[in-house]
Amino acid sequence: MESKSIAPELVQSYVGSAHGDFERVKELLEQEPGLLNACWDWGNGDWETALGAAAHMGRRDIAVFLISKGARMDIFTAAMLGKIDIVRSLISDNPELKNCLGPHGIPLINHAEAGGAEAAQVVEFLKQ
Repeated sequence: MESKSIAPELVQSYVGSAHGDFERVKELLEQEPGLLNACWDWGNGDWETALGAAAHMGRRDIAVFLISKGARMDIFTAAMLGKIDIVRSLISDNPELKNCLGPHGIPLINHAEAGGAEAAQVVEFLKQ
């Protein structure tokens, strides 16, 4: 199976759009399905996927869409989506994850707070 590189400008546009432009995310993913789990390095190892961008921005609509297409969920997305069982399980296995930082150095609890009322249970768990 031959793999091809995706133009860096396309990756940056896709990840950048996932901070809030749902229509553009859909358009770019339709144009290039390989973008689904693509990462952009904003500098100094600050790697981010579109799903990661949606998670810290509280964009549930974008996150759910990307997951439905097969995007790989992480603890930050699980926290924003209010997936308490996933967050609790991961932290139970590795308690230091409670203090981990996501894209742009944003703490896990901020991702949960971005999830609003649907993630309130995760916020409370992380504050314990």
